[in-house]
Amino acid sequence: MTTLQSVLESIDNLVWGPPLLILLVGTGIYFTFRLGLLQFRHLPTALKYVFSKSSGKEGDVSPFAALCTALSATIGTGNIVGVATAIKLGGPGALFWMWLAALFGMATKYAECLLAVKYRQVDSKGQMVGGPMYYLKYGVGSNVLAVIFAVFALGVALLGIGTFPQVNAILDATQISFGIDREITAVVLTILVACVTLGGIQSIAKVAGKIVPSMAALYIVSCLAVILMNAEHLVDALTLVVTSAFTPTAASGGFLGASIMLAIQSGIARGVFSNEAGLGSAPIAAASAKTDSCVRQGLISMTGTFFDTIIICTMTGLALILTGAWQSDFAGAAMTTHAFATGLNADTLGPMLVSIGLIFFAFTTILGWNYYGERCVVFLFGTKGILPYKVVFLALVASGAFLHLDMIWLIADIVNGLMAIPNLIGLILLRQVVIEETKLFFSTAKTANVNESLA
Repeated sequence: MTTLQSVLESIDNLVWGPPLLILLVGTGIYFTFRLGLLQFRHLPTALKYVFSKSSGKEGDVSPFAALCTALSATIGTGNIVGVATAIKLGGPGALFWMWLAALFGMATKYAECLLAVKYRQVDSKGQMVGGPMYYLKYGVGSNVLAVIFAVFALGVALLGIGTFPQVNAILDATQISFGIDREITAVVLTILVACVTLGGIQSIAKVAGKIVPSMAALYIVSCLAVILMNAEHLVDALTLVVTSAFTPTAASGGFLGASIMLAIQSGIARGVFSNEAGLGSAPIAAASAKTDSCVRQGLISMTGTFFDTIIICTMTGLALILTGAWQSDFAGAAMTTHAFATGLNADTLGPMLVSIGLIFFAFTTILGWNYYGERCVVFLFGTKGILPYKVVFLALVASGAFLHLDMIWLIADIVNGLMAIPNLIGLILLRQVVIEETKLFFSTAKTANVNESLA
């Protein structure tokens, strides 16, 4: 087991080494400046689109439901466990690098979701299918890259984010907070996942549309309560985040100390794990949206990274820093639980809020990734592969309780990184398509506004 873990650690370090981090952030930087700081200039417009009615009839679900499906897959253990892991490894400075990766990642998310809608297809059951495998095949013209992406994404759904980390988080939370046996929770969880996922995208989007906004709001309010109760230290905490991003963090308490490189690597890697910008997952959900504009859906989709990292991950990070939990001997979800218990002066309420948030976030992540994996199966094997895939997925959910946590995170990290590579290659090769579609959309919108004002 130790040998296997050391091999996985070596592979993980190779996959998530400087080349991939540079490629991920570099792609975001390129689109940010080539599109004229689109994520900053047009964020208000994007947020307005999120809550407006769909602009077209082609698609399976509303743009908001497609966003919630994507958010269901991203708002999960990364926001609670991932942030704690990043700060434990890289110190408070890791949060700064999470922000930076997310700001540039918004441009990447915009580009990949735009391409997903532009190159989407209709499957044999009349449902919209799209994502990197389709824009790699029909846009880039490379079936090899498309298949590689679909295989890696299927690996993430079955062995990575989609199953083990989420299942483990739910079982831990229910056992610690409610005293429920892991085996009982595993059975109930498997039944619930089966009930929702067998209904397809409409069922998943319907559940995600109700759970994601309400649970995100509850978690944000809980974090705000911790921040407000420690508001006198907020400026110091923010200063520590920025200064620690560029200077090594000294060791104190249970914290082991961190170099600048470790802060950068852990911040970016955990940030990407959380918001998935550049991985190519969100485009699969975006392709199902009822819309007649790929740019409009790209704008709506990029808000997912804003909600996930800039808002929710920041809230978790500040709670950890303000309460001093990041210097404790705790790790992962236990560290966030300790932060809430300390910050709210409530040994029962604080942990309960974290556990409830973790359970629901992890549950919706399983649902979202079940859909992503299904779309990859349709691309690889056709609609006949859906039922066997769902049986395997449910079997993995049921068995997720029996893997060691460190091993789970390593497997998830490796398949995550491998999935990003063909997607980023596709984004770079199709960059002119993104730029031209964006110019056309905003020039048309500008002309329409001028005509409207003249009328």
